[in-house]
Amino acid sequence: MAVSWTPHRFSGGVLALDVTNTVVLRGDPERSFDRFSDPIEIARFAEAATVFRLHELGARALGVADPGKVAGKVIVLRETTDRLFRRAALDGDVDTADLAPFLSACADGLAGHGERVGGKARPFGDPSLPIAFEAAVAVSALSLLPPARSERIRICANCRWLFLDESRNRSRIWCDMTVCGNRRKAQRHYRRRKGLEEYSDA
Repeated sequence: MAVSWTPHRFSGGVLALDVTNTVVLRGDPERSFDRFSDPIEIARFAEAATVFRLHELGARALGVADPGKVAGKVIVLRETTDRLFRRAALDGDVDTADLAPFLSACADGLAGHGERVGGKARPFGDPSLPIAFEAAVAVSALSLLPPARSERIRICANCRWLFLDESRNRSRIWCDMTVCGNRRKAQRHYRRRKGLEEYSDA
């Protein structure tokens, strides 16, 4: 069944975190599932991300020539990125044991692509040409390494997705207030109401 790549699926704040969040309910083996289990979804995700990550990408389109061929690189890059920054969000610093495989995965994502990236005006390179999806994910992931950015990575209190908190006072606790925030509020309201009903029936 095809995934609906809605705006909520891009709540990470940057491309690399959106990619880590394609695994739903991490840490819950019974309910967790991978939206990239069908490689075709990588291409569909890239198409949607071209729109939803327009500003980050400098209006550069994401290209996936052969989803099956790049799936392995993308998955390894996704998992090493999640491991590195999830632990950093929990512990407050970066573990070099996680850094080495992360850097290796980024290098693999960039390998074979003659890109010129990192310019001040266009960090993802020439917007007139598409950039390979795996290369763009690597560039986005590497941009999170500086402490000024990595220390802003949070874990959503509801769905456990990673997101970049760019609020002024760094106080966000939800990846998406309209989805996760409202779900939590509804759950609390339900529990309070149920508690009152149980009390009144006693």
